Amino acid sequence: MAEAIATIVVTPREQFSKARTSLESILAHTAPDVPLIYVDGNSPPALARYLKDQSAQRGFTLIRTAHFLAANEARNMALPRVHTKYVVFVDNDVSVEAGWLERLISCAEQTGAWAVGPLYLIDDPAKRIIHTAGAELRIIDEGGRRRLHERHRFSYQPLAKVQAQLVRQPIDLVEFHCMLVHMDAFSRLGPLDERLISFLDHVDFCIDVAEAGGGIYIEPAAVVTHLAPPPYALSDLPCFLLRWSDAWMEPSIRRFAEKRRLSLTDEDFAAHRQFRDRHRLRLLGRARGAVRRLTGPRGLAAADKFVTSVVFDQLIERTIVRSLEKKRARGRAWAHTLPVFP
Repeated sequence: MAEAIATIVVTPREQFSKARTSLESILAHTAPDVPLIYVDGNSPPALARYLKDQSAQRGFTLIRTAHFLAANEARNMALPRVHTKYVVFVDNDVSVEAGWLERLISCAEQTGAWAVGPLYLIDDPAKRIIHTAGAELRIIDEGGRRRLHERHRFSYQPLAKVQAQLVRQPIDLVEFHCMLVHMDAFSRLGPLDERLISFLDHVDFCIDVAEAGGGIYIEPAAVVTHLAPPPYALSDLPCFLLRWSDAWMEPSIRRFAEKRRLSLTDEDFAAHRQFRDRHRLRLLGRARGAVRRLTGPRGLAAADKFVTSVVFDQLIERTIVRSLEKKRARGRAWAHTLPVFP
C-alpha cells in the first residue's frame, strides 16, 4: 500500500449539529489509510462520546479541549502531528463528495500549488447551489489609500447554470471550509495567526502564500458542501454566538488591518460585518418571515435592526458572550486538554 501523501484535519467552525454528517461523509469518501486528526473544541457530550467511539473504531487521532476553540487555534494544534506532504483542513460542518481528496492532491501535484480549494457548495448538497468557486483578492493602493478587494465567483448560482465555466485555474483566494495546503508553506510562513479569531483567517493566509511566491488553485472537480445553518440545535448556540460575536470579530478585523496597513473603515470590513449580522439573524428562522408578512419589507428591516443592535450587540454580547469568553479564558489558562485518542 502506498504511503499516504495527505493528512485530513477537521476543526470546529460555528456549530456541532452537522459534525456527525460531516465526519461520516469524510470516512465514506476517503481511503482508510489516509491519516485523520479531529480537533474537538468542547462539543456537546453526545457528540464527544460519538467522536471518542469513532476514533477508537476507525483509528484516527482525536484532540479534545474543554473550551471552545477559534479555528486557527484548532488548526495549529493539529499541525505538529501532521507528517505527510500535504494537510487538508476541513470544517466540522462540511460534507465531502467522492474523489474530493484525490482531485485536490492531483491539482497540487500537477501545478506545484501551495494551496488548493475545491468547488464549495452550500446548504443541502442535493440543491447544487454554489457558495463560492474561489475569489479575486488583492490590496489596491488608490492615491495613497490602501483598500482590500475581495470578490467571490459564482456565489449562489445554480451549479448546472455555470458548470461549463468551472475549470481548474490559479485563483487568489480559497477558503478554510476545505483547503489542501503543502506543508512547506508552514515551514516558510510559520503557524496560522491565532489573533484572527473568527474573521479573515483564510484571506490572511492566502495573502501570505501569494507574497511568498506560492501558487493557489481552485479545483472544481473536487466538490464539498458547507452545511450552513439553519437548522440549529440548542447545543449549537453557545459556539455560534461566540464565533459571531463582536468580542471575536472586532479584534480579528483590527489585527488584519494592522498587518495589512488598512483602515478600519475599509469597505470590505463593513461587508464582513454586514455578513455577520445577516448570518446571526438566521437564528430567527421563520419568525422573520412572519414579521415580513405582517409588516412588509420596511417592518422587517426595522425589526432586524432592533434585534442586531439591541438583542445581539447589547444583551447577548454583554451577558452570554461575556460569560463564554470568561470560561474560555479560564480553560486556555489551565491548558485543560483531555487525552488524545488513540
